[in-house]
Amino acid sequence: MTQPNRIAGGQIDRTRTLRFTFDGIPYTGHPGDTLASALLANGVRLMGRSFKYHRPRGPISAGSEEPNALVELRSGARQEPNTRATVAELFDGLEAKSQNRWPSLRLDAMAINDRLNAFFTAGFYYKTFMWPRSFWERVYEPMIRRAAGLGSVSREEDPDAYDKGFLHCDLLVIGAGPAGLMAALTAGRAGRRVILADEDFRMGGRLNAETFAIGNTAGADWAAATVAELASMPHVRLMTRTAVIGAFDHGIYGAVERVSDHLAVPPPGKPRQILWRIYSQRAILAGGATERPIAFANNDRPGIMLAGALRAYANRWGVAAGQRVAVFTNNDDGLRTAADLKAKGVEVVAVIDSRKGEVVIDTRGRLGLKAITIRDGAGRTRSFSVEALGVSGGWNPNVNIHSHHRARPVWDAAIAAFVPGPEGPPGLLVAGAAAGVLSTHGALRTGCDAARAALDLTGAAPDLPQAEDAPVRISPLWHVDHGRGRAWIDQQNDVTVKDVKLAKQENFTSVEHLKRYTTLGMATDQGKTGNVIGLAIMAELTGRSIPETGTTIYRPPYTPVALGTLAGRSRGKEFKPYRLTPSHYWAQEQGAVFVEVGMWLRTQWIPKAGETEWRQSVDREVLATRKSVGICDVTTLGKIDIQGTDAGAFLDRVYANTFSTLPVGKCRYGLMLREDGIVFDDGTTARLGEHEYVMTTTTANAVAVFRHLEFCRQCLWPEMDVQLISTTEAWAQFSVAGPNARKLLEKVVDQDISDAAFPYMAAGNITVCGGLRARLFRISFSGELAYEIAVPTRYGDALLREMLARGAEFDPIVYGTEALGVMRVEKGHVAGGELNGQSTALNMGLGRMVSKKKDSIGMVLSQREGLTDPEGYRLVGVKPVDRNGKLTAGSHFLEKGAAPVAANDLGWLTSKVYSPHLGHDIALGYLKAGDRRIGQRMRAVNLLSGQDTEVEILSPHMFDPEGERLRG
Repeated sequence: MTQPNRIAGGQIDRTRTLRFTFDGIPYTGHPGDTLASALLANGVRLMGRSFKYHRPRGPISAGSEEPNALVELRSGARQEPNTRATVAELFDGLEAKSQNRWPSLRLDAMAINDRLNAFFTAGFYYKTFMWPRSFWERVYEPMIRRAAGLGSVSREEDPDAYDKGFLHCDLLVIGAGPAGLMAALTAGRAGRRVILADEDFRMGGRLNAETFAIGNTAGADWAAATVAELASMPHVRLMTRTAVIGAFDHGIYGAVERVSDHLAVPPPGKPRQILWRIYSQRAILAGGATERPIAFANNDRPGIMLAGALRAYANRWGVAAGQRVAVFTNNDDGLRTAADLKAKGVEVVAVIDSRKGEVVIDTRGRLGLKAITIRDGAGRTRSFSVEALGVSGGWNPNVNIHSHHRARPVWDAAIAAFVPGPEGPPGLLVAGAAAGVLSTHGALRTGCDAARAALDLTGAAPDLPQAEDAPVRISPLWHVDHGRGRAWIDQQNDVTVKDVKLAKQENFTSVEHLKRYTTLGMATDQGKTGNVIGLAIMAELTGRSIPETGTTIYRPPYTPVALGTLAGRSRGKEFKPYRLTPSHYWAQEQGAVFVEVGMWLRTQWIPKAGETEWRQSVDREVLATRKSVGICDVTTLGKIDIQGTDAGAFLDRVYANTFSTLPVGKCRYGLMLREDGIVFDDGTTARLGEHEYVMTTTTANAVAVFRHLEFCRQCLWPEMDVQLISTTEAWAQFSVAGPNARKLLEKVVDQDISDAAFPYMAAGNITVCGGLRARLFRISFSGELAYEIAVPTRYGDALLREMLARGAEFDPIVYGTEALGVMRVEKGHVAGGELNGQSTALNMGLGRMVSKKKDSIGMVLSQREGLTDPEGYRLVGVKPVDRNGKLTAGSHFLEKGAAPVAANDLGWLTSKVYSPHLGHDIALGYLKAGDRRIGQRMRAVNLLSGQDTEVEILSPHMFDPEGERLRG
């Protein structure tokens, strides 16, 4: 296990050896290596296959712009597909596999596509799969699905955790090259809160890959010293392995930190990755630039790389991509690669400079470069035996993040590239190569200037160290028109110069059409190395300039992001946030069955010994409550404290009925409408003081109602003296219902709550158990004598246990949501099934609650002709004529003898329960003109379940219709 291509130098730890495998073959590397650098050091150039033609491919870059070297890392549950070998840090025991090939990387059967390339030209999928039409589902779609995708997933549950976090700073610096380091240093020395984020595991950017000096220090050493100084500043946060993926509104940036990707297993308690939301006052984009290739025949062979990448592998990782190397360039930067490689002892057999009329016209070596053919300025051709070819077509500033708000970059002819335009995300400045300033001194200067401008720093600018400041010398060359062989632009998606010509021929000349017709720039690298070449070629073909041709829209994320990172902890049990009621642990001790209700886990029922099915438990809870007393945890109801001198008037406007006249110490049922007159929510509101109200909402709408009230307060009526606060989590609240409800509460309440002292619909502040503050409301959802008692949440569990202990003589029962639902349907109270977003107050039989004496949200539109139709839906009760008959929610009302078709539909059942008190199924439903059909017989038909049940229409109040029990 030797490393034949390892050369002297580099920023790796040669004192330690790391062992890893690629496609099952063992290799060695060193700490500081990437998977790509280690494989190249071991003489491995072939690392992947292209998407469409399955052509052999090796890395062309040394960074996140890599389109070719995509691999699968690890195995089992931690298997990770589509990882760029150029950024994957090497660790001991790393398992890596090639992907998108069968049966092996060297012999891929799908490479037959390459031989059939004439049939798979650009846009072939738009044409091929249209005929014959019958082939789509049986032939084309299955074939496409089998061929689609790159890597594979393990199908096992990911054992690692992913997290999300929030950060705040005065200045966010994106990129830790010379510009970013100088910007952070300038801001840090000024005492500002700084976040410096870089996607690499070693800060310094291109300084780590060059031989430049800054002052009297090697560039890499200057970067290390600067990072050390920044690390010593308490107000500076250094974030390596962190890619800023997007610019969003209000100075917010998304960033992904790869916390543990460089380890075999994350440390205990540590996540694999973190998605950060960074709130910045100002930001500086110092993301550098990406080198672009030149398109020529067969320019995609393993071993053909960007010239800057060849230089980076040699200078940073001590790796020669081959023993014999050539360089093809149209600018001076390519000459720098040749000089650096030669200084490292690498044999540079040829430097092909297009500015002298020299070009590469072809290459040989299918699984790895063996030779190149060049044409000189006199038209003569020569061949050279080489193992690697460095290509430099110039550098493209990384404008992506600056363009995430749909800002368009502008063309800079001096460097033959797009640079950030005058528009961009508010508060974002650009420095260094990202701004088109491609010298080291220019990067330092613009980094310092950007920090001073962003933070309004005054005083003399600091002296900058001496550094390379060479001008850009480039003569643009986008492709070599040789006529033989295919010249590749987007290497992952196999887009060629020929494809761009075909797009032009078929009039797909718009850059957005070109992108979608050819798939240019739609690979995982998002066209970082190929897009500008494709646009330039289209400009040539159409006779337009490159600025006139334009660019496509840049969108987040800047680099690929794992779905697990976007989900964070929202998976499995934590997929959706949930809350526990104060009685949860008591109920858990009793073996309760829980159900998710909104964001809450609520007790559904509590089975007892001998009960074999859920309805036995529910029936027992209902009967016991109606016989004596039952307790239900209703903490989940939304609770909103409303205070202020205009609180009553405010409620009059948001509720359909009136609350300003409600006496202190009383509560009232309220109905809230949407602007279109449809019922939004219902609940009770109590008046505890002259300017103090407590509103309750349904569990499902607790958040929505609070947001609605805040919108009304802040936007509709900002002049009103009203303050709101949600207290849902602050109070534990229990419904105590049944004939003995008052007797049980008298055991814990310190005040007189007799019928005379605390009548029906009374409300007030009380104390319990010898002085604990509490609230009491005499309201009922079950049709029984009932109260709702609330204490601070921390005492909820204790209060429940105390009520059960002190009231033991009454055989109290704790009932769940199923029993609650049974009792509310028996009583005709509406809930989620009836509040379905299309119901009106009139539908629910509550039309008189909409006051015409005052204005309120939704009042006017609730009077529309369609919503006040006397033949419209009305809430009714339903029971089967045969007591053994079954009802199903969702069944439709039909007249006897009517065919079960939509034209005969008269309404539907909204909620259905079995009533143990009545001994049969009952239901609520909406029936056309239902208020005039009481006593009639109809059919409840459910075509899905095959039920057709004869039913009798009743008043919705099927239990204690006069309300004698609830008034005690």
